[in-house]
Amino acid sequence: MTAETFRIGFLPLVDAALPILAHELGFAAREDVAIDLVRDMTWATVRDRLLYGHTDAAHMIAPLAIATTLGKDRPPVPLAVPFVLGLNGNAITFSAKLAAETGLTDTLGDPARIGAALKQVAEARLAAGKPLRFGVVHRYSSHNYMLRYWLAGVGIRPDQDIEIVVTSPPFAADALAAGEVDGICVGEPWNSIAVDRGVGHIALATAQIWRRGVEKVLAMRETVLGERRDAVEALVRALHAAAAHFIEPGAAEESADILARPEYLDAPRDAVLRAITDRIRLVPGGEPIHYPDFMFQYREAANFPWRSQAAWLYSQMVRWDYMAFVDAEAAAAGCVFRPDVYRAALAGSGAPLPGASSKLEGGLDEPIGAGSTQGRLTLGSDRFFDGRAFDPDDIEAYLAELP
Repeated sequence: MTAETFRIGFLPLVDAALPILAHELGFAAREDVAIDLVRDMTWATVRDRLLYGHTDAAHMIAPLAIATTLGKDRPPVPLAVPFVLGLNGNAITFSAKLAAETGLTDTLGDPARIGAALKQVAEARLAAGKPLRFGVVHRYSSHNYMLRYWLAGVGIRPDQDIEIVVTSPPFAADALAAGEVDGICVGEPWNSIAVDRGVGHIALATAQIWRRGVEKVLAMRETVLGERRDAVEALVRALHAAAAHFIEPGAAEESADILARPEYLDAPRDAVLRAITDRIRLVPGGEPIHYPDFMFQYREAANFPWRSQAAWLYSQMVRWDYMAFVDAEAAAAGCVFRPDVYRAALAGSGAPLPGASSKLEGGLDEPIGAGSTQGRLTLGSDRFFDGRAFDPDDIEAYLAELP
């Protein structure tokens, strides 16, 4: 039998791990799938390769899959997300100057306290006609929405009190070093590289803003899913096996060796290993601290494409594009995530399969058992830093309550 080949676009980030490891460690081959990896430097290029058929699937920021389907910034092309590649894994890093001005220490601080200090600096800089500028990886990125959610929650008005611009992840540390931005919100290893170069200080992990925030996904054109459904399900199984391996004790060293290679992240192995093992060096020369679930790749059905997570991303798109809520758009956004494909791919495998496709987001303070159609499922705390919860069935009421 000839293996089905998927060309998969990716950016050099630690959370591109699953397709890389599925290819390198044979999980794809076991499912009669071949993965051909295509490395890019910007999310716009990853998206364009996908849309024009240069790739079959992509490691993609989740909101970009939704924005592309809805036709934000370009003609709409329906995309499908049958698998989530990971939760969390990003950080907000201040320049050395801003870190000093806000009193950052060598521990991860409280988001509200850091926000209050940042608000004072932002007000002073605005009054002086030199507003703070933060870099995010794309307008339609979870990084943009996490940063904005936190800023608004501590009383800083994005686009009014501070500027937010786009910078490619591999160049984020350079932007800090050049003084082009005062802070960045980016995925690993680029925060750690900024710290190791002495140009940045990690202020927050985005998991402190939303404990189980959806991050990268496997995205493909809806037509590819329709035409190659069996092969896509085989790819999902391969990625799921890679995710189970990724978190095994003793796997981190080998994973770091592979990911750090020039054709993948082309990054220092130690920075990659720290991210994989939930250790973060906050300050130049400092000892890494352990922050559990900094990256989240497998447990609690982390790879399941919850439609409620897509709905939250749409709510932030409405909020920060300053546009009207549209029921039909909300429905279309939710339908980008395809739990039906995930369930079909993993039926009979023993993997926990949630019984629902949507849930209240941000409502759990501690682990709780959840309904499943297969296996035993426990969901951990998924709190937002401000204590709000998101009901995907009442997005308009949620938006009305936000600052």
